[in-house]
Amino acid sequence: MSLSSNRHGGDGGEVRASHILVKHQGSRRKASWKDPEGQVIKNTTRDSAVSQLKALRDDIVSGKAKFEDIASRFSDCSSAKRGGDLGPFGRGQMQKPFEEATYALKVGEISDIVDTDSGVHIIMRTG
Repeated sequence: MSLSSNRHGGDGGEVRASHILVKHQGSRRKASWKDPEGQVIKNTTRDSAVSQLKALRDDIVSGKAKFEDIASRFSDCSSAKRGGDLGPFGRGQMQKPFEEATYALKVGEISDIVDTDSGVHIIMRTG
């Protein structure tokens, strides 16, 4: 945790989060750092993306794997190179469902599946 991790309590200021994104056929941008041509993404249904993410979440919650390690290996977001860390952000900077899910979490909690135009995510609030 950073020194500023809890200076903005409640819903007011910035939060910090890490996430794991799995893109699918319905994602607005069908390419990622690990699939530059989008070959896998274009053939991934939303249901299969959700199933993959649920299995990854189960491994994290059960302690079999660390969030950062899973994010680094499986996330379609470029934040994968930082273990999924998105850094601090405030309201209005992320897609609405992502923002609402992050602000609803307590520090250290992991969300259920969150749908955005980018794909499906699990989010861990870190500050």
